Amino acid sequence: MNDIRVSALVLLHPEREELLMVRKAGTTAFMLPGGKPETGESAEDTIVREIAEELGLDLRSARLQPLGTFTAAAANEADHRVIGDVFCYDGLPDGLDVENIAHLAEIADAGWFPISPLPADTADRQFAPLTRNEVIPALLAAGRLAG
Repeated sequence: MNDIRVSALVLLHPEREELLMVRKAGTTAFMLPGGKPETGESAEDTIVREIAEELGLDLRSARLQPLGTFTAAAANEADHRVIGDVFCYDGLPDGLDVENIAHLAEIADAGWFPISPLPADTADRQFAPLTRNEVIPALLAAGRLAG
């Protein structure tokens, strides 16, 4: 099994217990925004760069809080697992329109999804195992969600 290292970001809706997720073009799985590090890039630098590229948002490093590092089956690549350094953001990034989420680069769709419970997977829409099986339980355990 091959490993893919990523950084991912938890953004929670300010009024509802919903999580921002994105879907890359040509896929059916929604996941946390983020991506792979460039050579020599820290996990924090990766998430700041990826969010700028994918959502056009400038994150403030001081508002990033590490949630943890988690491992799960990769959503879009068979025989791969993802190792994700996951960060929570305190509040919302400046410029984020919660009703009309801009998305750029390889992102085909972005939206808010209820967390408890996260909708069931269907043939047309799945949720990344990292988010469903690792991140949401970690958010609950850390007291970041009502549950």
